[in-house]
Amino acid sequence: MSAPTGETSQIEVLLVEDDPGDVLMTQEAFEEHKLRNRLTVVSDGVEALAYLRREGQYADAVMPDLILLDLNLPRRDGRQVLAEIKDDEQLGKIPVVVLTTSQADEDILRSYQLHANAYVTKPVDFDRFIAVVRQIDEFFVSVVKLPPRG
Repeated sequence: MSAPTGETSQIEVLLVEDDPGDVLMTQEAFEEHKLRNRLTVVSDGVEALAYLRREGQYADAVMPDLILLDLNLPRRDGRQVLAEIKDDEQLGKIPVVVLTTSQADEDILRSYQLHANAYVTKPVDFDRFIAVVRQIDEFFVSVVKLPPRG
């Protein structure tokens, strides 16, 4: 349940997104709605896996409670990243929400086959984008019981 004050606990969110505009809109969604969660951003699939595995510059990275993953990433595609996350015993428990512009049935099907926890198509409208990010946040903070951080 929630804390006695009625506030929910802070969660760590890793955003894997290469589009600076989408990064900015997500950051604004977190700030505008005073979301208490901490948002960390990496811009490609290789960087995402290094962060999650705490390699190199990410040796002291905090494990995320939730990953927002774009599919179309440079260096390592989001589908490959999703497969590697879900195949890893430690990382596989972290919920992954695919947050992408793709509405292709094959991308949706493949993401769920790779054990994505949700598939959300990014709205192009700023206000809708803010609303979607807020709904994701509310669901994973207020409704879902997340596994303990590893």
